[in-house]
Amino acid sequence: MNLAELRREYSSHGLIECDMCADPLAQFAKWFEQAQEADIVDVNAATLATCSTDGKPSARIVLVKGFGNMGFMFFTSYDGRKARELSSNPQAALVLFWADLERQVRIEGVVQQVSRTQSEEYHKTRPRGSQLSAWASQQSVVIKNREELETRLKDVESRFGEGDVPCPPNWGGYLLAPEVIEFWQGRPNRLHDRIRYRRDGLIWVMERLAP
Repeated sequence: MNLAELRREYSSHGLIECDMCADPLAQFAKWFEQAQEADIVDVNAATLATCSTDGKPSARIVLVKGFGNMGFMFFTSYDGRKARELSSNPQAALVLFWADLERQVRIEGVVQQVSRTQSEEYHKTRPRGSQLSAWASQQSVVIKNREELETRLKDVESRFGEGDVPCPPNWGGYLLAPEVIEFWQGRPNRLHDRIRYRRDGLIWVMERLAP
C-alpha cells in the first residue's frame, strides 16, 4: 500500500524560548492542561518504550496516572514483558502525541517501582472490574483462548465475592524520573519547533534542536 499521498500540513504557532517555563515539568503541566481543555481523547495515553539487555526494543501504550517534580507515573503488572525489561534495563522513554494540537512530548529517563503504599492507594481508586482483571490476567503469558481468560476472571470474582479486592502483590506503579524532556510543535513546511530540556546536575538546560 502506497501511503505517499497521506500528507498533512502543520499550521500551529511556534515555540519561542522566552515563552517556555524554565522547569520542563511546569511546561508539561501547562501543555497537559491545554490538552485537557481541548478535549483530547485519552489525553494521558503515552507510548512507553523499553529495551531488553540484548538490545531488542519494544513499545506499547500506557496511561500516565500522575506527574510532578519526581517524574511520570504509570501502573502495570510486575510480571509482563515491560516489567521484565525494566528490571534488567531501567532506561525507558515515554511519548505523548496530541494530534489536534500538533504537539508531541518526548521524555527519557530512569524507571523505578513506586512504594507499595502508593500502588495500594491507587489500586483502591480503580473500578472494581479493573481490580479483578489485575488478578485474573497473567500479563504477557500465552493462553489458549478468550474463554480461559474469562474463566480465570470468574474464579477471581468468586474468590473475592462482594468484599474488597486487594492490590495484587505482582501489580503496581512505576515512576520515570526524567533526564530529557523535549517539546515538539508542528510548523509549516516541516520546519517544526523542538525545544529540549536536559538535566545537567541539579539544573535543566534548554536548547533548540533542528527539526
